[in-house]
Amino acid sequence: MSTSVVAALRFADVVKEFPLGEGRVRALDGLTLEIPPGGFTAIVGRSGSGKSTLLNLAAGIDAPSTGEVWVEGRALSTLDDDALTRLRRERVGVVYQFFHLLPTLDVRENVALPLLLEGRPERDALARADALLAEVGMSPRAKARPHTLSGGEMQRASVARALVHEPALVLADEPTGNLDSRAAVQVVQLLAELVRRHGSTLVMVTHSREAAQAAMRIVTMRDGAIVSDERTARC
Repeated sequence: MSTSVVAALRFADVVKEFPLGEGRVRALDGLTLEIPPGGFTAIVGRSGSGKSTLLNLAAGIDAPSTGEVWVEGRALSTLDDDALTRLRRERVGVVYQFFHLLPTLDVRENVALPLLLEGRPERDALARADALLAEVGMSPRAKARPHTLSGGEMQRASVARALVHEPALVLADEPTGNLDSRAAVQVVQLLAELVRRHGSTLVMVTHSREAAQAAMRIVTMRDGAIVSDERTARC
């Protein structure tokens, strides 16, 4: 008997509307999408296409107006605030465009923070942070404060932090948006390699077709809907 594989991320007939003046604007328009575990999917589109809304729904930061979102087979609408928080801390990692490193902590402490919030012993959390910093080539900068880092270095630290708790799903929100072209290529290649090595599923939203070329699958959005879904030569 064959067993079906549970999708890492699934959207079913998702509509998301926001108030605008006296009316409403529809950011997602009946979107259906399934992303199997493993691999690298890029969601591309212009500003206003709905791709960032998709990512916020996947992370449980926002909820659909109608429809359902599942992460690893769990319907997010069935989870209370505490359960959603646990899901994000334990199963989801996020890489942000603007890094969101805490300025009062050094790089090592920033990377260890998700584990400390889970209640892990400080010694174990810092040891795990050291291992991830070595993987992203940031060990020499472990004691540096974020304001002393280049954009590429800050994003490497952000990648390490997103992976430190070994998430099943990694969401990257325009991770190259604040980087020069050389650093952007390096960060996307690094992120793709790390999630492959760790067995995670990577979903990256980006306006950059160049960045998306590193993915195994490219989903293009326009006006809240999917207009194309391509497998690349990397499959």
